[in-house]
Amino acid sequence: MTSTTINSGKAAVYGAFAANGVMYAALVSRVPALGTELGLSTAELGLLLLWLSAGAVSGLPIAGLLVQRLGGSRGTTAGISLAATGLLLLALGLGTASWPITAAALFFTGLGMGLWEVSMNVVGSRIAQLIGSENLLPRLHATLSLGTVFGALLGALLASVSVALPGQNLGMAALLVLIAVLLRRATQGAEPRRKGEAARASGSVLLASWRERRTLLIGICVLGFAFAEGTANEWIAYVLVDGYGAAEHTGALVFAAFVAAMTAGRLTGGALVARVGRVYVLRVSVGLALCGVLIVVFSTVVAWAFVGALLWGLGAAMGFPVGIAAAADDPARAAARVSVTSSLGYAAFLGGPPLLGLLGELYGIQQAVLVVCAALLLAFLAAGSTRRVTTVRDRETSDESQ
Repeated sequence: MTSTTINSGKAAVYGAFAANGVMYAALVSRVPALGTELGLSTAELGLLLLWLSAGAVSGLPIAGLLVQRLGGSRGTTAGISLAATGLLLLALGLGTASWPITAAALFFTGLGMGLWEVSMNVVGSRIAQLIGSENLLPRLHATLSLGTVFGALLGALLASVSVALPGQNLGMAALLVLIAVLLRRATQGAEPRRKGEAARASGSVLLASWRERRTLLIGICVLGFAFAEGTANEWIAYVLVDGYGAAEHTGALVFAAFVAAMTAGRLTGGALVARVGRVYVLRVSVGLALCGVLIVVFSTVVAWAFVGALLWGLGAAMGFPVGIAAAADDPARAAARVSVTSSLGYAAFLGGPPLLGLLGELYGIQQAVLVVCAALLLAFLAAGSTRRVTTVRDRETSDESQ
């Protein structure tokens, strides 16, 4: 792969991460409008949104096999295209006020997101290996976080000027199609399609990866961090309103502090990983996140909640990118292992917070957040699995340089 191809692929994958954050946040920021368009109660709306999570979680295991066969860039393009199709179908479902069409649309959108997320992580990890950078994956995930902020602001802006949700979805679908085309051109020829025995072998590699002790431990580590991140995304603002008695805008500002801290951690954390290693960074990150969670849970002062949110965000920042990098240490098995790791991580990210809500009904959401501590302790115990392994290719490269 030439330096020109690497640079164009690098730019394209940055675009894929940013677009993923923008699309998801713009969609979920208009959830109230979704309920209004269909005339749904809160319970009915919650049931409808489960189709989005179900699609995403379903897409994650399938993604590994498709990426093994098609390559990461083709998998990313396919995922973006599928998500765009889901948004087009969503516009139709809302336009006809059809609950079944809307549910199917959300499922397909989530399915595309699952394929998209695994694939772009495979491409990002491959490029990071080619350029020898520990910074790239954290910065890609920081770009995703920034895209999420932009998407939320975009959704708020469109809502404030009364842009109908079907119109927003049509515009976003058109943007995604354009991104898919540009991404495909930027990575053309970078990853040849596997055929015949190679394609059949890819399925065996994926199944074998689910039985690998190291891969599963990395996945558990990522799961703990993803659960911490997803919980903050879904509940930290609500904790401020429900537990602290703060105004809604104060809860939103605390959430913004969490996102800002996490983005800053991802922008700067790669250099720290290169200096002191993955395991040390992850274990210190767990400590920061635990302190942040405990402050948010046990404090009653809003100023301290801001401090807790900052520590929580810094602590949660590096788990996902470092775990993905560790899973991709061996390029030959990167797609399958990243699929396993991503599946466990995104399942916790998407599925954990709703389950936390059930505990919140029983014990109060502020106390229920303590479950995050258990997930972070799992991540601490499994962090040693992310230690870099030496592959045959690494040894050959080392021998050639001597």
